Amino acid sequence: MMEEILRIFPPEMKSHIALKVGKRWDRLEEIRCRLYQPVELIFEDQVEWITTIVPDKRTGVFLLNQLSEFSLYRMENELREGFITIEGGHRVGIAGKVNTREGSVKAIQHISFFNIRIARQKLGVAESLMPVLYTKAYENTLIIGPPQSGKTTLIRDITRLASSGWKDKSGRKVAVIDERSEIGAAIQGIPQHDLGSRTDVMDGCPKAEGMMMMIRSMSPEVLVVDEIGGSNDINALNEAIHSGVTVVCSIHGQSLEDLRKRPLVRELIETRTFKRFVVLGKRRSERQKIRVFDEAGERIQSFGDGL
Repeated sequence: MMEEILRIFPPEMKSHIALKVGKRWDRLEEIRCRLYQPVELIFEDQVEWITTIVPDKRTGVFLLNQLSEFSLYRMENELREGFITIEGGHRVGIAGKVNTREGSVKAIQHISFFNIRIARQKLGVAESLMPVLYTKAYENTLIIGPPQSGKTTLIRDITRLASSGWKDKSGRKVAVIDERSEIGAAIQGIPQHDLGSRTDVMDGCPKAEGMMMMIRSMSPEVLVVDEIGGSNDINALNEAIHSGVTVVCSIHGQSLEDLRKRPLVRELIETRTFKRFVVLGKRRSERQKIRVFDEAGERIQSFGDGL
């Protein structure tokens, strides 16, 4: 993991970052590089700064060349979306001057801000949860949590276990619609994370379109989607569920009560579309509160381990 990340930095920065991080790569979550500002290191439990070297315009050019393999044109779509996925599944967010056309973002130019988010697959984090999500079959499940609460980490492991099987449960056909390349972190269509032996992935495709495409083309038993939001997503979810496919998806939120304040999502709750709600609390070091509710909003299980 260390080499996958360090390779994108210029030589003079590599040693400073490696020295500062030391043996703590397993606790590092983000490296934030802002031109003409100290480098910020975000660990699980603290923030530290590198003040011995300050990135400049040349640093920005080097980073972009490494990320794009010296072909920004090849990365046109990623630059428009605001992030680039690199080998190992690590995601580099970018920000700067936005170039628009007819009110839509065409590209980000004069890129001055880089956020390297460390991808770390945690195998087995969903094992204790699987018996709650499975009765006679997998239940339609919505995972709820604030940013950086581990929604993607959890949904990734649910995908792996549902696909390959667990205990006496055999693997099912699983389809993943990975619009932002976060679940599988695919590079040229090949997932960098272990998503199981019976999983098919539609990478970089809008969720609503991808769900329908996968149902028609890959006949999945379980459909996995990360971070639903708009009306198109909700409509596609309903279509998928009514076609007999089990859906496992996630959404930003603090609680079930929080979701009930949103008209589009409230309808899904009131119609009992989902049979399981998994609510993730904020992570505090290695501890995290996880609560599971049924379709009536009754708590059926609680966990106290971190993801």
